[in-house]
Amino acid sequence: MTRGKTCTLPPENLQIEAAQSWLARARSSLLLARQAPQQGVFLEDLAFQAQQAAEKAIKAVYLRFGLAFRYTHDLEELLAGLEGTGCTIPAAVRESITLTRFAVEARYPSPAEPLSPDELQEATDLAQTVLEWASQLISSQD
Repeated sequence: MTRGKTCTLPPENLQIEAAQSWLARARSSLLLARQAPQQGVFLEDLAFQAQQAAEKAIKAVYLRFGLAFRYTHDLEELLAGLEGTGCTIPAAVRESITLTRFAVEARYPSPAEPLSPDELQEATDLAQTVLEWASQLISSQD
């Protein structure tokens, strides 16, 4: 995938399937984020999976409604795009924009303080909120 590229829109009858596929991937990422860390696994890497869960869930909403999205990890940009189409974004979902930092910065060595278990829990809770919102939106349109 090229940076700045937009997704291809599936025909109407495939939009639900495409959205469900993205939701399945979002659920998988959330399960990975919630795994008990093994020795040698960085909490930041698990937080990246939480960010990915939220990102994939948001993109599933785009697909369900036949909307194009830019391939970006910026959750604020993705939510703003949905809002621009008239979609109401709940405050709890909007909070997920804080996960964007885990998309790139947290995946690489950094002089920043390591992520705490509480911060990881907060990240997975935010991702769960986004996933539930997206699932509800998508299923209510079936």
